[in-house]
Amino acid sequence: MITGVTGQDGSYLAELLLEKGYEVIGVVRRTSHDSYERIGHLLDRVHIVAADLLDQHSLTTVIRDAKPDEVYNLAAQSFVPTSWNQPVLTGEFTALGVTRLLEAIRLAHPQARFYQASSSEMFGKAVETPQRESTPFYPRSPYGVAKVYGHWITVNYRESYGMYAVSGILFNHESPRRGLEFVTRKVSDAVARIKLGKTNELRLGNIDSGRDWGFAGDYVDAMWRMLQQPEPKDYVVGTGTMHSVRDLCAAAFTHAGLDWQKYVKTDPRFVRPAEVDTLLADASRARKELGWAPKVSFERLVRMMVDADLERLA
Repeated sequence: MITGVTGQDGSYLAELLLEKGYEVIGVVRRTSHDSYERIGHLLDRVHIVAADLLDQHSLTTVIRDAKPDEVYNLAAQSFVPTSWNQPVLTGEFTALGVTRLLEAIRLAHPQARFYQASSSEMFGKAVETPQRESTPFYPRSPYGVAKVYGHWITVNYRESYGMYAVSGILFNHESPRRGLEFVTRKVSDAVARIKLGKTNELRLGNIDSGRDWGFAGDYVDAMWRMLQQPEPKDYVVGTGTMHSVRDLCAAAFTHAGLDWQKYVKTDPRFVRPAEVDTLLADASRARKELGWAPKVSFERLVRMMVDADLERLA
């Protein structure tokens, strides 16, 4: 069972599990329009059920009826800037939603193995670099704070009730399926638009902030591996290399034969109230114990995203 199945990670995870012969149940919120574009090619193979992280009863019912072997909680209000505009809603989905789902599993099917999508944003104003499983959290946004709650409530249910519940502390992972509001996709989309003559500039916030960027398709494999271990444990997942937003712009524009400095403008409207400057993963435990390693390099990821946006917009 996957919550957030219509998102970037949910779509890649559904593909992976179907390849492995799983029966996949995708949990979606009931809305006035269907946003199935990322999983359109999978709809005849995925069972779609309606439930909501804000509604305890719907979650308990779904878990009781499906009795899943594995539950992946990928649903959240996951866009950091929005978390300042909607901090309470972000807490309801991204923090308390985890508790509701864990409680549903505890009540209706405690044998299920549970994966919680934790985030490198929990490290925020990082007290050490690189960040590993033992690095203290110092979140710098309502989203980061909510993710810390979700992380610790997962640990709490594991230790209190003996549930198989783990968190993957995933660093930034991107793809052509990334939402247009995220900086990597904002850049690749703008590059394609500029190349095709549809616009002539790209406005960004802090272009010096550094991130550890990987490919989402690689990272869902780490999620699956975490639920196959004999003992439940939390893992940091990342590439171990860091690039700035400036590097991202240079790589993306260069791939399209453009000079990024001619088109990129910094705009204070896009600067966060509290900045996160440096996120870099030490994923040595995941490499050693899960046998996981990223396959797609930063450069290849950027080229993949620019090419996909050029094709889409052309």
